[in-house]
Amino acid sequence: MATTVSDFIVERLHQWGVRRMFGYPGDGINGMFGALQRGGGKIEFVQARHEEMAAFMASAHAKFTGELGVCIATSGPGAAHLLTGLYDARLDHMPVLAIVGQQARAALGAHYQQELDLVSMFKDVASAYVQQASVPAQVRHLVDRAVRIALASRTVTAIVLPNDLQELPFEPPARKHGTAHSGVGYSRPEVVPRRDDLERAAEVLNAGRRVAMLVGAGALNATDEVIAVADRLGAGVAKALLGKAAVPDDLPWVTGSIGLLGTKPTDEMMMSCDTLLMVGSGFPYSEFLPKEGDARGVQIDIDAGMLSVRYPMEVSLVGDSAATLRALLPLLEQKSAESWRERIERWNDRWQRTLHERAHAPTGGAVNPQRIVTELSSRLPDGAIVTSDSGSCANWYARDLKIRRGMMCSLSGGLASMGAAVPYAIAAKFAHPSRPVIAIVGDGAMQMNNMAELITVAKYWKDWTDPRWICVVLNNQDLNQVTWEQRVMEGDPKFVASQQIPDVPYHRFAEMIGLAGLYVDDAEQLGSAWDEALAAVRPVVIEVKTDPEVPPLPPHITLDQAKHFAQTLMEGDPAERGVIANTARQVLSSVLPGKKD
Repeated sequence: MATTVSDFIVERLHQWGVRRMFGYPGDGINGMFGALQRGGGKIEFVQARHEEMAAFMASAHAKFTGELGVCIATSGPGAAHLLTGLYDARLDHMPVLAIVGQQARAALGAHYQQELDLVSMFKDVASAYVQQASVPAQVRHLVDRAVRIALASRTVTAIVLPNDLQELPFEPPARKHGTAHSGVGYSRPEVVPRRDDLERAAEVLNAGRRVAMLVGAGALNATDEVIAVADRLGAGVAKALLGKAAVPDDLPWVTGSIGLLGTKPTDEMMMSCDTLLMVGSGFPYSEFLPKEGDARGVQIDIDAGMLSVRYPMEVSLVGDSAATLRALLPLLEQKSAESWRERIERWNDRWQRTLHERAHAPTGGAVNPQRIVTELSSRLPDGAIVTSDSGSCANWYARDLKIRRGMMCSLSGGLASMGAAVPYAIAAKFAHPSRPVIAIVGDGAMQMNNMAELITVAKYWKDWTDPRWICVVLNNQDLNQVTWEQRVMEGDPKFVASQQIPDVPYHRFAEMIGLAGLYVDDAEQLGSAWDEALAAVRPVVIEVKTDPEVPPLPPHITLDQAKHFAQTLMEGDPAERGVIANTARQVLSSVLPGKKD
């Protein structure tokens, strides 16, 4: 049989190192699926339940491996469904290639069924490179450029394949004018700033007496370098959400997350520092960084477009995080900053006691959601991978989950999309089948799209080396994060019509499809539930009946937030009694007018 265009694409992707792709079939992409079958397992195909989930899986594959993530879908609705997951990859700077089908070339422009202008549709999410193939000889350079650009720019690219073209015999480009002859291969360069720029950065950092570092996803492969620089500067280290695994939480000067989901010691450190060093982070909320003019700033990022956009930096360094920190280290003076680090450690100690008290505080009957993550944190096996969804569960993931060296974790960062935790956890398990994987999910995301992906787990789990795959569902029948945002940011009572969602027996659904299910409605059962799940011989869904009125308190509460909250209660919130009972009055008292310390 002659090699088709699709056969060539499968072989070329294999040459590029692709060993897995995620997607869903359809007649617009049938040629590619035939080639995958004929490829004899060169590239494993993982069948998601929905194309959006496949794109999330491709994004997560890139996050947890550093490799190219690949997703594939049919024309029309299949291609359109990919977009949310692809935007997740783009906003978190992940290399992902989308391969999508299209109607036959002769039908294009005829308002044919499932004919969409896919190049235009993908032009934003895949702005670095999106092309539609026209002739077989073109396909080689389309694949090569799409893969190379995705890897080099850490972004999304897309190739559109008309269905009739997929079945044609492959033809290499002719040796004549008007053709392109491409090759396979890309090696990421090590980018280091010039010596004089490093010296300017060192001058700023050496002059600081209270240095704070903020690290993000760009520092995930620079753990040793971050620790070495922090020790040299006597600095404390805070972490953006995507950089949660960049440095372990058991170091006493690591203050944890920053922002609305952040910790109080991070907030105290940022408001008290005189020098800020940002490494590989695009953390968006400037109000949680030092007040402009209060601290000198140095930033390291591989993307010049991300430099000095959150805080006006005195020195901006374009470079790889690990290599730049290594080059910077010999220029830094060893600081004697015991008093600064002692302050940070005192803030941390006080905060850990606060977290413990909050997690163990009684509620109105349902389980305190913070305690779910607190009980998990102390039980996390070495090498565990943890994913979180967006919503209130991300608060407890950000604050209460303690990451040790060798663990990995992630969530939808820049897009902050609901529904990413379960597909992320599935992709993590395919990438690392011998490591335990835990997904933390709210009931809103489970109902939106994650329940269906449990079927994907049921389909594939027996192929995994280690069967430990756990999804904990926080069932509070409330779209909780938005409910609290309505209360605190808008001063509006809970809008039951938009916020209340049905009660679903998630653990029973798991049992129905062949997984294990556990149900917890008593906080004292949480520890044993986690122990049972972590010892299970099949994937487990833990459903926990949680209290929706436990407030996801920010590290500091502004006067406007306090006023809005008071307005909510005055207007009459449907859960007012529970809200008041679970919100510590002393937290608000320090910012209310007329109150003193």
